[in-house]
Amino acid sequence: MLKKINLQVRNNMITYGIVILAFILVQILQSTGNLSRLLQGLLVPLTVYVILAVSLNFTVGILGELSLGHAGFMCVGAFGSAFFTAMVKHGDMPAGLRFALAIAIGALIAGVFGLLIGIPVLRLRGDYLAIVTLAFGEIIMNVIGAMFVGRDSSGLHFSLRDAHSLNMGADGEMIINGPLGIIDTPRDANFMVGVILVLITIFIVTNMMNSRDGRAIMSIRDNRIAAESIGINITKYKLLAFAISAALAGVAGVLYAHNLTTLTAAPRNFGFNMSIMVLVFVVLGGIGNIRGSIIAAVVLTLLPELLRGLADFRMLIYAIVLIVMMLLNWAPKAIEWRERYGLKTFLAKRKAKEAKE
Repeated sequence: MLKKINLQVRNNMITYGIVILAFILVQILQSTGNLSRLLQGLLVPLTVYVILAVSLNFTVGILGELSLGHAGFMCVGAFGSAFFTAMVKHGDMPAGLRFALAIAIGALIAGVFGLLIGIPVLRLRGDYLAIVTLAFGEIIMNVIGAMFVGRDSSGLHFSLRDAHSLNMGADGEMIINGPLGIIDTPRDANFMVGVILVLITIFIVTNMMNSRDGRAIMSIRDNRIAAESIGINITKYKLLAFAISAALAGVAGVLYAHNLTTLTAAPRNFGFNMSIMVLVFVVLGGIGNIRGSIIAAVVLTLLPELLRGLADFRMLIYAIVLIVMMLLNWAPKAIEWRERYGLKTFLAKRKAKEAKE
């Protein structure tokens, strides 16, 4: 048992080390002027996608439930935090404190939505769960896109019709302007904060996996009937996993919202394609494999941009890379090769050799 714990700790440290080394490498490239403006613009989105992939892997890989509503939780966290920022940005609150509170608010709102949605939804399984969570994401996006919220000296005004129906005073200002969303959001997000949040996300997910609650969640994934027969509360642990995953998606939404000056609830930002893209990161990186999700999110986000100069061949190469990654992760021969020559096997053999000596 102790050997297994030590191996898990070492595995987690390797994951942290990869993220920290990547951050240092980016800082060196930036300071020497070797990082293009295009790649600099992708740094914060990269951290957003990594957080989304790791958090969705907690639902898909650890809990074993297929959810397609992750973009919806991201949308809730993004707009909840951006609304808070818009309300206080003209005050005396320091930018750092404002952004920290926005992260906490985004995570809390998304977590609460995850809990509320999870109560009825998690009674379903398989394709039915996927369809309902997908519908939730679409509903959230469309409802927020139809909201008009403003404020004046008399307080907040809300409408689902248009901006004129708010009947604000002369001193009124729009906070959420329907399809136009929230404008002039301070760009508080940066790559360093994104990497810190990635490390916190990895810490939360990996520690949950190795905890008593995590083992209960994985037992539900492996055999629901057996888990229930030994007294594990299925509903409690499924809701716990779903709420944590949603809260972390909300954190990704906060980063996303504060990296833009205008936030809109548009399909290109929070639609079906976003949920599918994050699911692709999880599947290609390996279901239940946190490090694989990180690598897949980074590679598949950077690749289309790095291949942009190849014009018509760009998407062909991208498709080939997807196929190769899928084969390396799921082909029986590739799995057998990884088990024989992988890092875990190498470390185990080295430790056994040291013990003999």
